[in-house]
Amino acid sequence: MTGQVRAFDEGRGAGEIVGDDGTAYPFHCTAIADGTRTIAVGTRVSFSIVPGHGGRWEAAAVQPV
Repeated sequence: MTGQVRAFDEGRGAGEIVGDDGTAYPFHCTAIADGTRTIAVGTRVSFSIVPGHGGRWEAAAVQPV
């Protein structure tokens, strides 16, 4: 899937990606594929979705495109 980083809080290491379909997916900094643990808001990314906490979907393997 592809989308854009809508929010990222470096202190918490948590963020949110909005997919091209308009669905929002939370992610943790450990899901950033290159290991940098930070990503700028507005960055276009590719990602996969995986089952997360509380029965919701989360973004994984997040990579800038």
